Amino acid sequence: QVQLVESGGGLVQAGGSLRLSCAASGSGFSINAMGWYRQTPGKQRELVAAICSSGSTNYADSVKGRFTISRDNAKNTVYLQMNSLKPEDTAVYYCNVDVVAGSVGMRYWGKGTLVTVSS
Repeated sequence: QVQLVESGGGLVQAGGSLRLSCAASGSGFSINAMGWYRQTPGKQRELVAAICSSGSTNYADSVKGRFTISRDNAKNTVYLQMNSLKPEDTAVYYCNVDVVAGSVGMRYWGKGTLVTVSS
């Protein structure tokens, strides 16, 4: 079983910055991809950014140049540095990790952290 603990959400003015963190804990698994998704009421959850075990990254077009995803493999932690925030970035942000335990691949989700950007 993998537990994910997210932190770093909050209220910020437009143009400001926030840094989200997500730490994975547990045993008997290895982590492949890690990522951040976001969701607003009435909309589907959408990918914000993802990072593979190799370090390659993928971003939604709406956040390219403003957000940076990174990971610390020693700490099983993924980060999302969010700069130049816009009101449309307001959402609940969810961390997810793809792990392998034995020969079984699984995906886990965090509980979400709210990011509110005021205009």
